[in-house]
Amino acid sequence: MKKRILLIGYNFHPEPTGIGKYSGEMIHWFAKNGYDCTVITAYPYYPYWKVQDPYSRNKLWYKTEQKFFNANGSITIHRCPMYVPAKPSGMKRVLLDFSFLVSAALKLLQLSLGKKFDLVFVVAPSFQFGLLGILYKRLRQSKFLYHIQDMQIEAARDLQLIKSKKILSLLFKIEKYIFNTADIISSIADGMALKIEQKSNKKVLLFPNWTDISLFYPIADRATLKEEFGFKSTDKIILYSGAIGEKQGLESILYTANTYKAELNIKFIICGSGPYKQRLQELAAELNLSNVVFLPLQDFENFNRFLNLADLHLVIQKSSASDLVMPSKLTTILSVGGLALITADSGSDLYNLVREHNIGLVIKPDDQDALNNGIQEAITMDNERVIRNTRKYAETYLSLEGIMNKLKTNVGL
Repeated sequence: MKKRILLIGYNFHPEPTGIGKYSGEMIHWFAKNGYDCTVITAYPYYPYWKVQDPYSRNKLWYKTEQKFFNANGSITIHRCPMYVPAKPSGMKRVLLDFSFLVSAALKLLQLSLGKKFDLVFVVAPSFQFGLLGILYKRLRQSKFLYHIQDMQIEAARDLQLIKSKKILSLLFKIEKYIFNTADIISSIADGMALKIEQKSNKKVLLFPNWTDISLFYPIADRATLKEEFGFKSTDKIILYSGAIGEKQGLESILYTANTYKAELNIKFIICGSGPYKQRLQELAAELNLSNVVFLPLQDFENFNRFLNLADLHLVIQKSSASDLVMPSKLTTILSVGGLALITADSGSDLYNLVREHNIGLVIKPDDQDALNNGIQEAITMDNERVIRNTRKYAETYLSLEGIMNKLKTNVGL
């Protein structure tokens, strides 16, 4: 008999980046390998913070989609209405999370009347979605896996999005209840797993983010790629590609670009979407930066070529988030054999990973001089050994097939 999997989370395919990308690829892998998969999710909104066409016409009500595979697996997607703020703040994010919690709970109750799922896979954030996994477990006695992509409460506390000690205490108590009830807890990085083990008093399964090494690979002729995207073949391209939000601290890129105004062959690209993009564009105008180019997220078909044009990739975030979030963009950079300049606190999981395997250059977060000096060293020094290590690391540790087969074994599917 085929196993049945239920995924709950508000980020899913066709969102091109972040958690939605990984959740989508995971479910497609299960379906292609003969599992019947059902997803309770929202309409795609991230990283644009706006429901994307063609879904925008139906965003106020529920919608069901189905997809079937030759291996007799299938995906049924239930999209639930959810409040999506154009400019997210602390309170607006609370409303976003709560609106999905309510609409998803109604759909979950409806599905609980049907055929039982063998595994309920809940993705956090938002952390309280674990309550939905508990609900289904109580109703149907299914196995409940709680997967943590982002330690949301700590991030909200450290970024001062939530300042009330009483509210934080309540949130941690709810999280503890979810930990106690989950059959399996998993997370994406060793450091995060250790922190969660200390909070939950449970063993945490390592389930890292991956990359498709057949879709993302090195291209040798970088000069031609630069011309293809409108740059000179001799330009040095410094690229940030990803979400544009508060935790990244991307203003520092513009301040660095300001120091390179006179060097016309050095170009900075900020590619992506998010609530802080307009602020960055305004700052670039204030600084009169002609060496900074803002681009939208690139089409999936062109993304491998786009990533390969960069001489240096920037993976930056604020210090308060550096040990709580493993940047998902790094896996793809490693797969294309890219050289990455990464901000990470000394001793953090990300810092230790990069240093141990020599797969990038690490600098101190929230330090403008460190960023300026790191970029200067990266574009002038010989980093061929690091570049060779990046692709090798991706092939050894980040392949989709290897990670998914290990998960399948560990959860007994």
